[in-house]
Amino acid sequence: MEAFDHLVTALRKFPSIGSKSAKRIAYYLLRQDEEYLSELGRLIAELKKDLYTCQHCGNISEHDPCSICSDPLRDRKTICIVDDVESIATLEASRVYDGLYHVLGRVSPLGGEDLSDEASEFLIKHLQELEAEEGGTEVIIATNPKLEGDMAYYTLIDLLKNAGVENVTRIAYGLPVGGTLEFADRATLDAAIGSRTKVM
Repeated sequence: MEAFDHLVTALRKFPSIGSKSAKRIAYYLLRQDEEYLSELGRLIAELKKDLYTCQHCGNISEHDPCSICSDPLRDRKTICIVDDVESIATLEASRVYDGLYHVLGRVSPLGGEDLSDEASEFLIKHLQELEAEEGGTEVIIATNPKLEGDMAYYTLIDLLKNAGVENVTRIAYGLPVGGTLEFADRATLDAAIGSRTKVM
């Protein structure tokens, strides 16, 4: 079944989906009726249709700027740098942080993907805008506590230091080493944010 095998190969590209899981999903889809499959295909095809990347922080939203950046009640004197939009969703669901965010994007030094000039410029521009607007902005680095997250952290420290940023903190290691924000519970996130340490 060539079409089936192609589907399994495509599903294996999903995070945390191995060969067995991909086959289980493919067999599940094989048992569904045409209406379900058509609707699923439509939803996937239109997933990005009405979504935008926020011009300020890089978050994904139905509006640009996103609802977080445009919310006047957010603490605009703190900005939390995260690896990806999933981390924003996790922190927002936990309700332990009420400041702004900045999505760093994929940085994988071990895979040869360093912080790009474009991503660096995007971050510095965002920080400069906030500094001009509010002054005295605290930058919280919340990259995931694993090897590549640590390497991204040191890259960020150099970038922020060269840009003249002075008030930089890092979330505390209430998070397990090797873990990610996505799977942390509320108490752990609260401890990580609340016990952040000053690094610059």
